[in-house]
Amino acid sequence: MAPAAPPARGRGRPSRPVLSTERITDAAIRIVSTRGYRHLTMTGLARELEVSTSALYNHTPSKRDVLIRVQDRINDGIDCSGFGTLPWDRALELWARSYRDCYAEHTAMIPVMAVLPVADSPHTLRMYETVARGLAEAGFAGGTVVDVVVAVESFVFGSAYDATAPAEIFEPGDRAELAPVFTRSARARPADPRAAADRAFDVGLGAMLEGFRARLAAGRD
Repeated sequence: MAPAAPPARGRGRPSRPVLSTERITDAAIRIVSTRGYRHLTMTGLARELEVSTSALYNHTPSKRDVLIRVQDRINDGIDCSGFGTLPWDRALELWARSYRDCYAEHTAMIPVMAVLPVADSPHTLRMYETVARGLAEAGFAGGTVVDVVVAVESFVFGSAYDATAPAEIFEPGDRAELAPVFTRSARARPADPRAAADRAFDVGLGAMLEGFRARLAAGRD
């Protein structure tokens, strides 16, 4: 008896879509992280996903839409849960540390994410609302709330770069005589570059928080 023929393949849509928001976002992050932002084009993204460019456009309308999803994915990993449960300065510290650690893993995205509008980014907007509400309840008023957020973010992005800097970044080589004090100080830092970066972050964040506390205590907000 001849074996039964395999069932004919249906002509309808596949039971599982080839593309998804998650796959597109993962591929976009992978491209920027490994090859740089200039390689993130809709054509390049389609190639990374092994689909046609037209198929990609059927799932996402533009590169901007892709970047918004990337922003939301990364920012969703930032912990702002301390607001509402801890004193404002402790909550701000924990948020800044989580923010820095998150972007230390995605430094290639910083030039894009730092200037991308927050419209259509629900996780990002919820994060900002949580932080803003906590600062407002602590006594920061008006536009100062956003000023504090921007100041922390500016520091965080620079510190994220520093956390991934090469160990020899401050080594002067044969030019030590041009900056003897700086060279001695740099060589007195921890030998492990991440430990040195962590210490610098602690110094900067501590000074920033002290300044915010003094500003609030002086009633300038």
